[in-house]
Amino acid sequence: MWNEARLINAAANLLMVLAVLAFLVAALFWVVRLPVFDIKRIVISPDTPAAFDYVSPDVVRSAIAGRLEGNFFSMDLAQAREAFESAAWVREVNVKRVWPNELHVEIQEQEPLGLWNENQLLNGWGEVFTANRAVIDEQVDLPQFYGPDGSAALLVQRYAELGQWFEKLGVSVEKLSLNERYALQATLSNGVTLILGRDPGAETADPQAGVPGAVSFGERIERFVRNWPQAAAQLEGQAVERVDLRYPNGFAITLAQSPTPVNPNNKR
Repeated sequence: MWNEARLINAAANLLMVLAVLAFLVAALFWVVRLPVFDIKRIVISPDTPAAFDYVSPDVVRSAIAGRLEGNFFSMDLAQAREAFESAAWVREVNVKRVWPNELHVEIQEQEPLGLWNENQLLNGWGEVFTANRAVIDEQVDLPQFYGPDGSAALLVQRYAELGQWFEKLGVSVEKLSLNERYALQATLSNGVTLILGRDPGAETADPQAGVPGAVSFGERIERFVRNWPQAAAQLEGQAVERVDLRYPNGFAITLAQSPTPVNPNNKR
């Protein structure tokens, strides 16, 4: 009898504990669903002290409208981050909860390095993105890049390398193209087009790691930069259309054709 009484008391105590736990869980679910914890404010700011150049907080809020689910406790921050990163000119986002009903969103905006193919943009990380070009200052003259899918990172690397070389000549790269056969061509700010030949880094899985043959590619450019001032002086101001660097011991210069003069006596 004594043992049975003890078992009954233990069972009763266990049931009481379970009931209390169930009550606490229900109360917790009720509390976290209170309207006070619904997200009522979203603070959007740049991830640097500088102000936004391209991102519009209003456009970002429009892009995520209806896509955020849950409240302060239940919101999936990874899903929220994806929603914010879908907005125009947004590259990366850091989303934080702020008690009791706020989201603070720090945005790293895209920084356009140049125009990519027909209607996209390219950033300094070699990433292609789509955004409204109209927000770019008209005075900003972005270089044009052309290349097949997967070649953007290589072209950004080559653009940086060429920029360092051509800075010695006082010119910059305005257009850089890589065709389907991995041949590279650059148009400089002085109007000269350089035929650079096959890029040895274009066929590698990781073109930024460097490959055998890249040194000879660099030697072509170095040879041109070293000899161009003397060659240009010998041309005595004649306009150059194209320079072919693919030769083993030099480069070939193609002069621009002078416009054909019009004889006024031939006019009718």
